[in-house]
Amino acid sequence: MQSLSRLALSALLALSAAPLAAALPSPDTDWPVADAGALGWNTDRLDALDAAIAGGEAPDTTSVLVVHRGALIHEAYFNGADRNTLHNTRSLTKSVTALLVGAAIDRGLIEGVDAPVLGFFPDRTPAHPGAFKTATTVEDLLTMSAQWECDDNNEFSSGHEERMYVSADWIQFALDLPQRGYPAWTTRPADSPHGRAFAYCTANAFMLGAIVERASGMSLERFAADALERPLGIEASRWHRSSDGTGMGGGGTEYRSRDLAKFGQLIADGGRWHDRQIVSADWVRAMAQVHAQTPFEADYGYQMWRFPFKAGERQVHAWAMSGNGGNYVFVVPESQLVVVITRTRYNQRGMHAESQALFADYVLSAMP
Repeated sequence: MQSLSRLALSALLALSAAPLAAALPSPDTDWPVADAGALGWNTDRLDALDAAIAGGEAPDTTSVLVVHRGALIHEAYFNGADRNTLHNTRSLTKSVTALLVGAAIDRGLIEGVDAPVLGFFPDRTPAHPGAFKTATTVEDLLTMSAQWECDDNNEFSSGHEERMYVSADWIQFALDLPQRGYPAWTTRPADSPHGRAFAYCTANAFMLGAIVERASGMSLERFAADALERPLGIEASRWHRSSDGTGMGGGGTEYRSRDLAKFGQLIADGGRWHDRQIVSADWVRAMAQVHAQTPFEADYGYQMWRFPFKAGERQVHAWAMSGNGGNYVFVVPESQLVVVITRTRYNQRGMHAESQALFADYVLSAMP
């Protein structure tokens, strides 16, 4: 079953003698809403986007939202979802956790990205002690370049997320990881772009959430509500906890599509939402800056991906919050573009490529 809800202000515009000079306020949200056609968008391509999803081009898609210059210009829901659905966006949570780290630094709760990870856990005695572990910093976790042996894309890795999930104490699991090795076919940090050897590791993001909890004295859920959600007007979310009770900063948080768009807009606007600075501009700038190169034809910032796209003759680089299932919040700051795609295509081959194709083939091609 497909259900669509498109933003359309044509009737309202027809009643107005003045041209559209600014986005109109939506009656039931703090998102301003604008007419895509009046802003120069190719609405035929946006209609084709909805038709492609309804026709199965990207299976299990539940929503697509497009925000341009701070106004919502396209909104569509599918497969039983609606505006109030909470979407489990899996690893997209990692980017939210990075925002929370920035909020904690802004408040002086964390000294900075150079803070040693072990300093937040003086009550723990990690296995495999050594210089590599005492030298591990918050920034190493943010950039997926900690030197403990953890790679979610290698099922044999000691730190693989599935091993962490079945452990009783996730914090100890991460702290106990051995040092990473570098066989001949891999690149050492010193020889890597930006001086960091990237390995995608959910334990890194989980530990960032644990650090925020230790530094703030709050649960991750409570700190998120205080530092991000309430200031952004987010009234509904669902955070999950690990088996030891620590907030799951590495994945699984559930949000409405419109609220996910607020996180994207926060990145596009340098940490501001309307007239309030929620997270410092310096932090957002650091998040959306390349710190590591990945093996997936993408660069990496602080828990965010940077993908290259081509729309016609135009080359576009988009920052992305990304999660299993094909969930995305794409952000192109220079174009003030935010695109949300939520899906439940979990663990299926091609899920990410399908979502990226929706973004490039339909949204980017429709831009003025």
